[in-house]
Amino acid sequence: MLEQGAPAADHPAWETLIDVDALAREEGVNWVYAGTVVRRPADDRALIRLSRGGADAVEVREFDLAARRFVPASEGGFHLPEAKCSVSWVDEDTLLLAAPVLPDGSDATSSGYARVARLWRRGTDPASAPVIFEGYDDDVAVGAARDRDTGRYVASRSPDFHTSQEWFWRPGGHPETEQPVLVPVPEDCRVGSTGPWLMLRPRTELRIDGVDYPGGSVLVVPWAALDADPSRLPAPTVLFTPTPSTTVEDVSWGRGRVLLTILDDTESRLEAFAIPDAPTPAPASPPEWQRLPVEGLPEHVSIDVLSLDRHAGLADLAGDASAQPHPDDAVLAVSGPIVPPSLVLLRADGSTVTLGSTPDRFDTSGVEVSRHTAVSDDGTEVPYTVMRGRGPAGPRPTILYGYGGFMVSMRPSYAALRGALWLEEGGVYVVAGIRGGGEYGPAWHQAAIREKRPRAYEDFAAVARALVETGVTTRDQLGATGGSNGGLLMGVMLTRYPELFGALAIAVPLLDMKRYHLLLAGASWMAEYGDPDTADWDDFLGAYSPYQHIRPASEVRYPPILMTTSTRDDRVHPGHARKMTAALEEAGHEVEYYENVEGGHAGAADNSQEARKAVLTYEFFRRRLASSSSK
Repeated sequence: MLEQGAPAADHPAWETLIDVDALAREEGVNWVYAGTVVRRPADDRALIRLSRGGADAVEVREFDLAARRFVPASEGGFHLPEAKCSVSWVDEDTLLLAAPVLPDGSDATSSGYARVARLWRRGTDPASAPVIFEGYDDDVAVGAARDRDTGRYVASRSPDFHTSQEWFWRPGGHPETEQPVLVPVPEDCRVGSTGPWLMLRPRTELRIDGVDYPGGSVLVVPWAALDADPSRLPAPTVLFTPTPSTTVEDVSWGRGRVLLTILDDTESRLEAFAIPDAPTPAPASPPEWQRLPVEGLPEHVSIDVLSLDRHAGLADLAGDASAQPHPDDAVLAVSGPIVPPSLVLLRADGSTVTLGSTPDRFDTSGVEVSRHTAVSDDGTEVPYTVMRGRGPAGPRPTILYGYGGFMVSMRPSYAALRGALWLEEGGVYVVAGIRGGGEYGPAWHQAAIREKRPRAYEDFAAVARALVETGVTTRDQLGATGGSNGGLLMGVMLTRYPELFGALAIAVPLLDMKRYHLLLAGASWMAEYGDPDTADWDDFLGAYSPYQHIRPASEVRYPPILMTTSTRDDRVHPGHARKMTAALEEAGHEVEYYENVEGGHAGAADNSQEARKAVLTYEFFRRRLASSSSK
């Protein structure tokens, strides 16, 4: 915690609330900090989320912020054993809990997440807490929340990874005594709420009152309109309409302004709007939302809004005694490929001040960053960013990274280990923004889901070819890497495009698409990939599933492979990596394997494990990729 009034220009005075490493030593468990839920506006208690070895499942403990200690269960403190859960405050003695807590697992979905939401009161067993909302076994998950300003309860159920139903109780309604009402929007429209306003973010075209709004728009309507007539939406205010190069990645609400984090050709910028008072009842025409200034932020960076507190001011963190704290002050994280991360205070008036930044972790002098496009098989232009370490002109050892799934965007960002272990040595690192990601909004993602999945693989292969054709590297000097869904991408590169690469590093991968839905959280991804128990297997999944397409070394030459995973990965089962490695070895291919006993889906639970994993990967490429062209 940063002490109030601490100067930003020198070394801020931080006060340690919890030393997670010390807690791990004391309890003999490698705890990984997984987040905090503070009770607002009192700011006196917090729910601390602790992950054992980096797993997705967490243990939740109540912490007294004033006394600087955990509140033991013997004193009535909230404590939840390890579970994949969400939890939030209702009042000082009540929580909203979405977690599988029954011994028979009947309150869990087939994906292992919560099927029910409960009101959990202090001093009671969570398993006996009253259920206020529930979904179905084959849903991904359910959740619930309460707006502090209005007291309104909301709940949601997600039939699959990309859809949800949003439900609400009218102001004053209590979920134990009244039934919720469904928000009248399609299931692929994301819904958010703050105070008297409802925000809509449709993934596909949405029609309201005879007007069509494109997927990727950001729309707002007053809650009062739905309270009056839950069957229809009023004409919305449009805060953002997408263009071919722009999309909204995130929305953050304050008391008097809302911030939109916009990606413009994968680079971040912010737009701000003043939040008007919501009319009651709703008017015939939507109220105006005034655009506010945002000044002094750099270009060609990634920007994340870390905090936009609706209840407390942050301006005093800048060390300016004359600055009055304002609830619309925001703290931003700003970084770029060669710009180390910094914390920036965005004041309510739109001005900015840097609170502090990390030192340069590698020598950035001479590192060149440039953006390019490759042309995929169907003519689509695919963006990629090249980071080139200093050195002579001509082809160099190059690592190509990609993901291409779940609408996750590849943005320009700082990576100290990448810089110190690869760029400083004169290597080239390339990040591809292939379809399936979110770089250009919902349509970019939807272009590579289910039967369209091969478009992502064609995009990545197109970037690999472009790097050779433009002289950045050669085939023998080109490596590629990816993890999770990116590990599936690497598996397809291995089995479908082996001639393009000199080496491949595959991390925490998804590889057996015949059985992925039967392992851990796999069932939750069927909207992304398809259902292998249906015709989807014969129609498209079976055509690219890497595990089923391994060929013997007598028939094809695969590049050398590094396979890494984690025993504690409770999202993508380590069995994917284990059996793929065994099958590759049996087929006569060169594969090296490393399994960290901790790390969860990240593959590493702490900095030392992350450093070890990075050294293994970069040293693998350093030894396997030719230092000069052999062709």
